[in-house]
This record gives sequence, structure tokens and C-alpha cells, in this order.
Amino acid sequence: MKIGPQDNGASLRRRWGVPLSVATGVTALSVAAVVVLGGTEDAGPSAADPAHSGGSPVESTPAPSPSASHGATSGGDGSAPSSHRGASPEAAFAITDATTTPIDTGSVTKILSACLGPEASQYHAVIAVRTPVASRDRDGVVVAVNSAGQYVQCQSKGDKGTSQDSPPTFINDRLWGTGRVVEYFDSMLEPVGAGKYLMLGAGHYTSEVAKITISYGDDPKEYPARMAGGAFVYGAALSPDTPPGPRYMGPSPYVHAYDAAGKEIYNQAKDPKFTGKQ
Repeated sequence: MKIGPQDNGASLRRRWGVPLSVATGVTALSVAAVVVLGGTEDAGPSAADPAHSGGSPVESTPAPSPSASHGATSGGDGSAPSSHRGASPEAAFAITDATTTPIDTGSVTKILSACLGPEASQYHAVIAVRTPVASRDRDGVVVAVNSAGQYVQCQSKGDKGTSQDSPPTFINDRLWGTGRVVEYFDSMLEPVGAGKYLMLGAGHYTSEVAKITISYGDDPKEYPARMAGGAFVYGAALSPDTPPGPRYMGPSPYVHAYDAAGKEIYNQAKDPKFTGKQ
């Protein structure tokens, strides 16, 4: 099954909206990968088996320069990406950076305080990162959890934090993928300058998951997620190959979950809840 960033991806975004401020009972879009405080490696570009085939991803290695993947990676060492053209001029794109940096503890405290107000003291951060690029309103994300296991997702800009959900705990149990292995929080696509965009999102995973990766649109390359405290986050810089139109939606990010043996146990690109083939 071929998943085109301007076919299924666009229809998903039209259906759920970007960003995902949705009413009770309405499902949301996708989510995943990036940095944690005291977490795993940074989620830089890395080669992997085809993202939609169900194969296990190759362990990531730092790339000497940003990887430009256009819908499909080439064979060999992956240094010469092959071009993929979709149904519209906006279908071809490049993920130019998927690395993030941890946010310092002092800033995390200020972000949560601005985001949650008096309730901030009830939460502790499990993931806190700056994204590869910054939009006008966002340059990172903090995911925190309270003693009841309720998560909040606070977007950052400097030391300020905001949540697009009311209340911020609205993200919990709002949208589980089929099989209840991965739960989706908020995801968004925002412009960061001429021809450049920030893709950002987060979610929750169950204890059977040992690794989460993200692929984008038709591109089979998977980018490893940062995972901690049952949550994951992703952030990526995206550049369309051609000038985007005024309603550019970009490729859909797809979550892949693997167990401790390296077996893929969830693939959002094949989830009927998102493909519309229920």
C-alpha cells in the first residue's frame, strides 16, 4: 500500500485539523520522536528498512550532514537520496534535520509554570527538548506527567509554555491507535521561514513497546524517537522541493512501534483508523 503525503496525509489533516485542538470525542492526527532528559540518543537522520513494510529499523547512526529524503531513500550508503514525486508539486520534500537538544531544568520549570499555572507543581517533566528549527510561536516541547499518570504537552517559546488543549490533560485517552499500543497527543506543522516548516508532535506508548520511530509521507526512512516515562516526542525540519501553495499541509508523520525483539508491533501507515479502511 502506497501512502502519499498529498493523498492520505492531506485527507487526514483535513479530517482532524492542524494543529489538533479538537472537541471531546473527536479523534486527532499523528505523532512521535525526539529528545528526553536523561533519555536515549538524539533523533538524527538515519537509514532504515522500508517504513511501510513492517521491517525492523536499522539502528541509527549520526549523519555527517543533514539528510535530504525525497519520498524514498536510495540504495547503498544512503548518501544519494532518490527523488519521489507525488500527485502534486507539493508531494516532494526533504527532512533536513531531525535532531533536538535538551531544555535545561530552570527553563523547564518556567515553561511548565507558564503552561499549567498553579497546577505545575503537580507535574514532573519526562521529555523536554528544543526543536531543530523554531516557528514564530514554538521552539520546543515539554511533556510532563502527574502522580495519576495524566500527561500534558506544553509547547515552548523561550521560557514561555502554552497548551492548545483545555484542560491540558485533554490529550489523555483521546485517540489510541488500533490495538491500543500507541496513543496520540497533539501534532502540528508550522512555517519557520521561506520554504521551511517545523513538524512537531508527541504521544504515549504502552509497556510492550521498546522502540518508536517516525516516517514521513511515502519516504521509507525512519527517524528514532526519544522516549521516557511512557511518552515520546518528535521534531523535524521540513523543506518542500517546490514552492508550497498557501494551504500546504506537508506529509503525514507515521508512528512505528517495535518490541524488545525488534519486531514491529504497530505501524500507523497500516492502521485502519488512519487509512480509512476500517
